[in-house]
Amino acid sequence: METQKPTVGKFAMNYGIILGVIMILISVIMYVTGMSLEGVQWPQFLYYIIFPVVIFYAIGQYKKQNANVLSLGEALKTGVAIAAISAVVYVIYGLIFNYIIDPEFMGQMKDVVRDKMLEAPNATQDMVDQQMKVVEMFMNPAIGSAIWIGASMLFGLIYSLIAGLVMKKE
Repeated sequence: METQKPTVGKFAMNYGIILGVIMILISVIMYVTGMSLEGVQWPQFLYYIIFPVVIFYAIGQYKKQNANVLSLGEALKTGVAIAAISAVVYVIYGLIFNYIIDPEFMGQMKDVVRDKMLEAPNATQDMVDQQMKVVEMFMNPAIGSAIWIGASMLFGLIYSLIAGLVMKKE
């Protein structure tokens, strides 16, 4: 009896949603504990460890269910799709959070960023104002979402390339 070849879409959807939910959980924990407004970054770094682990694991599972056969193209498609789906899940959460759950949060974040910039030695008001224009541009939902999805896909490509080269078996 021949085994059914797994689809990249199925793997990408499952693991992409898992990865997106992990990022949402990290964000919720940071928000609830006040770490977001304090500028604490270490919880975000957990995601940067979990991200490649999930991609490597998913590609390994794909290979396992594909009779231990994996092409580099399949690995790349799987990893990039996982990254894109996880980013879209997180972007949707971000939009819901910023427009429905706590619309004042972005303003509070801008104030925190401005205060931290003003604490820097030799920081002038003009320098801070110029830097805040850049910060506000990245906090724009459309630009921020596009950057998040693009960066996620880029890193998904890099990690899936590594995983594909390591696990490739045709």
